[in-house]
Amino acid sequence: MTDTKEELEPAVPAAARAAAVVADLAARGSVLVAYSGGVDSALVAALAVRALGERALAVTAAAETLAGAELDHARRLAAEIGIRHRVITYSELDDPEFVANPDHRCYVCQGMRMDAMRREARRLGLAVVCDGTNASDPGPDRPGLRAVRERGVYSPLLAHGIDKPAARAMARWLGVSAWDRPANACLSSRIPHGQVVTLGKLRRIEAAEALLAGDGFRIVRVRDDQGRARVEVAAGEVERLATRWQDLAPRLRDLGFERAAFDPRGYRRGGADSPPVESAAPAALSADPVADSAADPAAASPAAPPPASWRP
Repeated sequence: MTDTKEELEPAVPAAARAAAVVADLAARGSVLVAYSGGVDSALVAALAVRALGERALAVTAAAETLAGAELDHARRLAAEIGIRHRVITYSELDDPEFVANPDHRCYVCQGMRMDAMRREARRLGLAVVCDGTNASDPGPDRPGLRAVRERGVYSPLLAHGIDKPAARAMARWLGVSAWDRPANACLSSRIPHGQVVTLGKLRRIEAAEALLAGDGFRIVRVRDDQGRARVEVAAGEVERLATRWQDLAPRLRDLGFERAAFDPRGYRRGGADSPPVESAAPAALSADPVADSAADPAAASPAAPPPASWRP
């Protein structure tokens, strides 16, 4: 079956943009791609291997804030793309500043990650370190991007004005299976700033998100706020989460959370630092109409108040 005009037209800018980035990367001689397996770094990896073949290498940093499922995905996708792939390890929790979880945590985290990438590039004799920052990413409060810029990491998507929708279109045109993969962030982003990051919290968050993903939720964040879980899913999935909550909440507590609730507003970026609210679940679903679930029976009330903060 031949492509219709409507199907071909979106491919034209994708093809032109891809050709421009491939030519750019080819001129650099060799590159190391800081690669997470998300759509942006996967796109850069796919373009790099087309430009440079064996002189392109994708490197994934497997520190404590990377979930095991994310690393497995990155490995599979690198094999699909056909780029050489290496995994490096270091401990983010060895840095007291990172553990303290300041407002500029992303600056500290990205600084460690890009320093590790630059060391690996020097060790292997690769000329340039690239990342997947795109033209939609820069903003007034992006300390992680400042760390990338300060270290001289090259962002080809940003340099060529390729924003997130264009990156997805290019990845789809290139046949990268992750073209529509939801954006994700490291596990420490689930912990409100000012609350320390520990290995126990990170593994608990990872297990909770795996539980919800296994139940079919595509976008999941489990915020760990002083030992209490606040679940965010895509706005279109909140209603289904409410119907599943009686089963899921006890399983979340079994992972070590003192209390579990879901956020009726759904997922939103930066939700870890937003004031938490409780959701009134449909009365037909449970004798307890509050979406918060705790081991303490006093936490439930037959007459649920309007959404309110967890904090007294």
